Amino acid sequence: MDLAIETSALRRVFGDVVAVDGLDLVVEKGTFFGFLGPNGAGKSTTIKMLTGLLGPSAGSARILGHDVVADSVAAKKVMGVVPEESALFERLTGPEYLRFVGRMYGMSRAMIDARSAELLELMGLQDDTRKLIVDFSHGMRKKLSISAAIIHEPRVLFLDEPFEGIDAVSSQLVRAVLNQLVNNGVTVFLTSHILEIVEKLCTHVAIIHQGHAEAGRPASRVASGVTD
Repeated sequence: MDLAIETSALRRVFGDVVAVDGLDLVVEKGTFFGFLGPNGAGKSTTIKMLTGLLGPSAGSARILGHDVVADSVAAKKVMGVVPEESALFERLTGPEYLRFVGRMYGMSRAMIDARSAELLELMGLQDDTRKLIVDFSHGMRKKLSISAAIIHEPRVLFLDEPFEGIDAVSSQLVRAVLNQLVNNGVTVFLTSHILEIVEKLCTHVAIIHQGHAEAGRPASRVASGVTD
């Protein structure tokens, strides 16, 4: 099995609270993977550990073979991350923000400019290049966050509740972009508490509840209520 994401007994404790408890997870390359669970189940804590934003209390996680703790720089180079709450520099324009992110990844100026133009048009933001991010709608911010996450063409993309609070038009566009990425071989790991989103988008899913997760399986079997 060719794996994009693998965890072993992954655990995170906050004081007396066990947020994630012994997570064993495997995600094959090119999978559109849904991580489904109610609010407070441990989804965001898991994605923060997988992306190196939060250290595990125990266990391990690997992204394309790179340990997220021992080999964190290599792991981060091959991934893109869209957090639930957008952390954007609001006094920049969209192109300025993408230029900043591209430089952080060591991309050349010519490549950044080409990718920025491509992504802004793909996301329908090409007419807002002079507008400051502070004046962006929630949907525009989400689309810019996704653009920043994929500007360096990562092989694994993490999204934490990407459809929360965005309008129907933006949602439809984001879904199309994510499907296109998967068709191009990118592994997408998406968290959601909404079964309908997972059913429509994901090929495989794992369910987490109170820090415990069931192994991933085809999303169609979860949506139909079939368990193994």
